[in-house]
Amino acid sequence: MDEIWKRNEPDSPCVKVCVIHPKAGICIGCYRRNGEIAAWARMERAERLAIIAELPERAGLLKGKRKGGRKGD
Repeated sequence: MDEIWKRNEPDSPCVKVCVIHPKAGICIGCYRRNGEIAAWARMERAERLAIIAELPERAGLLKGKRKGGRKGD
């Protein structure tokens, strides 16, 4: 990678499985909220790191739930 394109910021946690769970309100792929996903490119490094730190805990919100958001979740 060229040095000019190198950026000192955390990578997006996106895993290209972009579905917002209707009850939990978070993406089933990266566990971010809609607003966080939309604002990611404008966020400061500290904001991104704070969100990334919360993601493992959010993953627990989907345990035991069908990830497809179908009736009966």
